[in-house]
Amino acid sequence: MVEIELDGKKVDILEGSMIMHAAEKAGTYIPHFCYHKKLSIAANCRMCLVDVEKAPKPMPACATPVTQGMIVRTKSEKAIKAQQSVMEFLLINHPLDCPICDQGGECQLQDLAVGYGGSSSRYEEEKRVVFHKDVGPLVSMEEMSRCIHCTRCVRFGQEVAGVMELGMIHRGEHSEITTVLGETIDSELSGNMIDICPVGALTSKPFRYSARTWELSRRKSVSPHDSTGANLVVQVKNNKVMRVVPLENEAVNECWIADRDRFSYEALNSPERLTSPMLKQGGEWKSVDWQTALEYIANGLKQIKTQHGAASIGALVSPHSTLEELVLAAALVRGLGSENIDYRLRNAEFVQPEGIRYLGASIASLSQLQRVLVVGSNLRKDHPLFAQRIRQAARKGCAVSAINSIVELAKADAWAMPVANFVQSPADQWLQSLADVAVAVAEANASTAPVSGTASDTAKAIAKSLLGGERKAILLGNAAAHHAQASSLLALAQWIAEQTGATVGYLTEAANTVGAQLAQALPGQGGMDAGQMLAGGLKAVVLLNNEPEFDSVAGAAHQLGRAEMVVTMSPFKSNMAFSDVLLPIAPFSETSGSFVNAEGRVQGFHAVVKPLGDTRPAWKVLRVLANVLGLPGFDFESSQDVLATLRADVSETATHVLESRLSNKTRAGIDMAARTSAVPVVASLYQLDGIVRRASALQMTADARQAHAAQEVAA
Repeated sequence: MVEIELDGKKVDILEGSMIMHAAEKAGTYIPHFCYHKKLSIAANCRMCLVDVEKAPKPMPACATPVTQGMIVRTKSEKAIKAQQSVMEFLLINHPLDCPICDQGGECQLQDLAVGYGGSSSRYEEEKRVVFHKDVGPLVSMEEMSRCIHCTRCVRFGQEVAGVMELGMIHRGEHSEITTVLGETIDSELSGNMIDICPVGALTSKPFRYSARTWELSRRKSVSPHDSTGANLVVQVKNNKVMRVVPLENEAVNECWIADRDRFSYEALNSPERLTSPMLKQGGEWKSVDWQTALEYIANGLKQIKTQHGAASIGALVSPHSTLEELVLAAALVRGLGSENIDYRLRNAEFVQPEGIRYLGASIASLSQLQRVLVVGSNLRKDHPLFAQRIRQAARKGCAVSAINSIVELAKADAWAMPVANFVQSPADQWLQSLADVAVAVAEANASTAPVSGTASDTAKAIAKSLLGGERKAILLGNAAAHHAQASSLLALAQWIAEQTGATVGYLTEAANTVGAQLAQALPGQGGMDAGQMLAGGLKAVVLLNNEPEFDSVAGAAHQLGRAEMVVTMSPFKSNMAFSDVLLPIAPFSETSGSFVNAEGRVQGFHAVVKPLGDTRPAWKVLRVLANVLGLPGFDFESSQDVLATLRADVSETATHVLESRLSNKTRAGIDMAARTSAVPVVASLYQLDGIVRRASALQMTADARQAHAAQEVAA
């Protein structure tokens, strides 16, 4: 540790730290633009000049290392004059168009100009003009004349997103931040550039000119998409979601969010929203009141139960639904006497898990890994924020290995991080590829592998990698979880982990995959699994927040159409071709509830706007439907009352699922003979759930266009 004096106060700070770090520790604010705690130091803007005793001139606080006994003054006349001079230079070419700037009211340059800017400019020459660039549907670069060349966006692309999509060309006053050859910004984390831009050069294209920051109410929420459980600030005007930005949580999403978390809000206001209950009568859809719709469903379920038995009724539920909704859906189905409920819509194997499958470690620990083997995941697109964590680890020397069937993933830029070892094999050979790694591990350990295989050079390299280092993990991706040999893949991964000292975990697909297991949204003894129900095994089907056409195997929607009654509970007009009843339920922005992320963290949230039209929270709809059916035990007054039924499974602080429930251990055997040619069903980046699918800006991105093109080719 080094002791320095900062504005008369003693500060102890690690040797090698900068003055800026010492100021942060002491709670002293030093004005800055280019410095960002998550990015490398560039020392471009010079706004953080401070007075260091015995230094001949002011020094940049972000790039000046501390030394023992150093005396720093941040508010001396020398420091203030230096900062004022820098501000004068920064404003020389700035267009001073605050009245029309989207960044107005939350602009770092605007704020600091009040404190350090002059009342008039001495610059009388012509200001420079930088032409706008079209870089895609998400980020606007319409006013690049505002850019102060802090290079935060450039460094973010290189260091966090892993893709250098922006860079600086030319020199001096001709310098510009731009893409290469007019390319678009296609990173799945690109929206974070908007947040870190300290001026109004980069703004949100969907939000542009739609509201002023001081008109917006800010409310906390949680992302309903992938399993990170990113913390959000949802900004609202006139009961309408206008913008979504990150809420910093170092243990979960740090200060970043993925683009699908940021821009999917457009779907919440889309014309596809379902705003009143609807019944299909004579082939035509008609709006009805809630009482009529619920009585119609209750009478239909009672009649089908009488004629075909309770086992003919079932529910297919989405792992993007809240914990409370899943608890009540399971209770409703079981209250009717059925065990037919499942959330595993995209799975090809339906072995009952022995514990709640989860990440196997904390999300934060991904940043500290030294070795990792990823099986069956397009990590960067499936879990952008997990990929960002592992990218941090790779920058510190973590060796990343992968087994996948997608040839493109073998390319250097596909993961936006170095991949030391890559095994490209068809999905039906993943188990054999993992077996080869197991054989290589056994040879290195002088032990006996539980399977036979060939220790190829790549398999040996992966084995050597996993046997080295201290912090290591084997991560099974969405495609591995959905695989027809999922249990064998897990069992073999578990054996390799035991031999190498690694942890085993599932990246888990959806916002509430772990929560769905906790809520027992799984078939009980004698119940049908999702595969059997999707194959047309039911007479009455309740679809909670999912669209089989997109969320399950091909042709499932056609098979469900054979049922006597299909009830769809959705925020959108969906499943209309084969449904008999549509019930409008609230998306995450209009209901309270909880999600359980991949590490088992329980995160609650509240509604940020009132339900649209006659939309109602799904937990209320399920509770009232149970009341109409005359089922006991549904006297809940709030979503918190529903959550209370799970208190025995949640830690005392109600923040994590009990560790005794979380387990990736398996007693399943490894069946190498069970061959399958089935390709695991995995949603592409912007097809993950109904909200993302209806976000117009996201559907115009390069990733979405490629996915649509691939679907057309497949069709």
